[in-house]
This record gives sequence, structure tokens and C-alpha cells, in this order.
Amino acid sequence: MRLVQVTVPVGKLEAVRRALDDEEVDYVLSDETSGREYAAIAFIPLPTNAVEPVLESLREAGIDESTYTVVLDAKAVVSRDFEALEERYAEEDTDRIARKELVAAAQDLVPSMRNYIVLTVVSAVIATAGLLLDSPAVVVGSMVIAPLIGPAMTTSVGTIVVDDEMFARGVKLQVVGLLLSIASAAAFAWFGRTVHLVPPFTDVTTIPEVQERLAPDFFSLAVAVGAGVAGSLSLTAGVSSALVGVMIAVALIPPAATVGIGIAWGRPMVSVGSSVLVLVNLLSINLAALVVLRYSGYRPNRWFQLDEARGATIRRVGILAVTILILSAFLGGVTYDSYRAATTEERIHEAVDGIIDDREEARLLSIEVKHSSDIVFRRSETVVVMVGVESDNLPALANPIDAAIERATGHEIRTEVRYVQIASA
Repeated sequence: MRLVQVTVPVGKLEAVRRALDDEEVDYVLSDETSGREYAAIAFIPLPTNAVEPVLESLREAGIDESTYTVVLDAKAVVSRDFEALEERYAEEDTDRIARKELVAAAQDLVPSMRNYIVLTVVSAVIATAGLLLDSPAVVVGSMVIAPLIGPAMTTSVGTIVVDDEMFARGVKLQVVGLLLSIASAAAFAWFGRTVHLVPPFTDVTTIPEVQERLAPDFFSLAVAVGAGVAGSLSLTAGVSSALVGVMIAVALIPPAATVGIGIAWGRPMVSVGSSVLVLVNLLSINLAALVVLRYSGYRPNRWFQLDEARGATIRRVGILAVTILILSAFLGGVTYDSYRAATTEERIHEAVDGIIDDREEARLLSIEVKHSSDIVFRRSETVVVMVGVESDNLPALANPIDAAIERATGHEIRTEVRYVQIASA
């Protein structure tokens, strides 16, 4: 529910009365006594989805941006007439807020530049610490303070309402935030490595929290699209965007921190995979938000801007979609490579099982498949087979297992067979 307050200019009072009467809404007019160019102040309680059509009627009656229009959140309205009004607008099956509320809400999500920079740096540093510590809790904490939802929503809203200044500010803040996150993460990771906060000779690619961001697949794209949809829907519904902001940060902050870690460790392949993930996620969030806002029915305030808004939306959606498709080729490669690696490991397990099952004196304990360090198109390089035996007479298994694995995979693989003596009581 909303309470709309409108200052009515001198000479527009009767036009405003007629507009509100035509909309069949209740209102109260109070004399404006400041001695300025206003004749009255109108107080209009409305359901949330009634604000847009009523403001449109008032605009046609002469209430433009030269006057004051204030939209307040009403906690409760006690009136039988208002209940009837709610029932009438409930038939429209929409609870989206008015266009002016949408613009104001998107702008409110963006902090001042100083706070934005500080929060972004702190968030990236905490995420870097969490990744290097392999602490999911710390990584999640970094997402809570990340101020990234505002710029993404501002960019999309600016496109829909043809506010070039708003659009440009959103793009600028997103670029600044992304570069700042990477730079902050790289600086902090370099500092941690230099002063040995991280143990020397640590291979960052073996840290599970880092590994998750090295080889992104199409599931990562689903997270980003979901974040964009949720962010725009929470904005249009006028509800809290705090939790959605965390989801958007999930898609951006940890991968950006991983890029910085790769730079600090001089591991370009770490940075490349995470960079693609960051870019795909960033573009997907913007694309999803833009499509949802357009589908929700938001349009510019002036009718002659409709074609401009439609053209800008189509053009930007096209650019985002094409760029995402190009970058998604990398995600597709990673997804296919994950499937191929899993299939190869399954064949290796079957081959080893076939050899061990024929030997009563041996028991298969474990199989470890080591792959090359490439991000995509990894090759199985080494297979370590752990075999348990009960006697000192070790069976000759290395050559048969190696031959079976090479037949199963179609290429040479280094095979190690390690024996563990098992004592039974």
C-alpha cells in the first residue's frame, strides 16, 4: 500500500479533481498556505499497483516534474472503500511498483562512491582470505557486504526508462567495482604470499574453495541468471533486496578474488578461467534484469521515447546475448571436459576392477586419477592404484593394469601400483 502526496499548482486544482474522480479513488485535498504557486496538497491512499495508472492520469492533468510528488509506504489503511479499491486492482494480477518508485529504488541501492569503493575493497579482501583459508563461512561473509546489486539494477532501469545518465553511472560503477575487486584481491594475496601468511610452496589450485572457480561450467551461468531475475523482481515488487544482493555477490566476488589470487601467484591459467566466469556472470545478471524489467511492462515517461527505449533495449540485449554466447563456448568446453573426464575415470575403474577381480590374493583399496593442469581438455596423466595384500609375495599387477587402462582410454597413461600389507586377526 502507498500514500501518494501531490502538490497541486494554482489553476490545476479542478483538473486534478476530475482525474482522481475518473480513477474512482478516494483522496483528501488540503489547502497549501505557504504562499507559493501551489493551491493544495492531495493525499491519495492507493494499492501498490494502482500508483502507476493514477500518476499517469495526474500527469495528463498537468502534474509534471515541476511539482512535488511523494510516494510513501503505508503500513495499513483502515477503510471499507479502500478494501473495495484493493479488490478492483487485485484483478490485474500484478504487484509491481510505479515507474518513479522503481527509479528511486534503484538509485537508493547505490551507495556513495566513497562507501562503494570501501565496501568493494573490503569484500574482495575478505573473499580472498576465505579462499586461501579454504573457509566457506568467510567467503559467504564477504558476499554480505558487497555493494554490487545497485549498479546492476541501475544499469537495467536506466535502459528501460531511457535515462542515459543513470545507465552510464551503472556501467561505470560495475566496471570500477570489478577492476577494484580484482586489484584488491591481487594486492592482498601478494601481501599474504610475501610475508608468508600462506605457507611457502602452496599450490593454490589444490585449495578446494579456489578449485571451484577454476573450471566454471553451465551451472555457474544458472546462478548468475537467477541472481539477475531475483534482483529485478525484488526491485519491481518493492521488497528488500538484501538477500538478493548476496546472491549477486556469489556470482561476482569469489571469482574476482580468484582472478586476483592467480595474478599474485603468477598462475595465468587460474586467472583466465575465473575471468571468464566473472564476465559471463556479470553480463548474465544484466541481461536477465533487463529482460525481466521489460517484460514487467516498464516504459519511459514520455510517449515519444517509446521507440528509443525499445531500440536501446533490443540493441543492448543483443550485445549482451552475443557476448555471453561467445564466452559460453568456454563454459561449454569445461562442461564437456568434465563429462569426458568422468567417463574416462569410470572406464579406468572398470579396467582396474577387471584385473583385480581375477586375483584372489589382492584387494583393490583405491584408485586416484591425476589430470593435467589445463583448464579445459585435460588429459589423464597418472593413475595411482592402491592394492591390499595379505602376504609378502606381491603379485605382479603393474603391467597388466597399465595395459588394461591404456586399452580403456586409448592413450598412454603412467600407472603406479602401491601395495599395502593387510594383517587379519
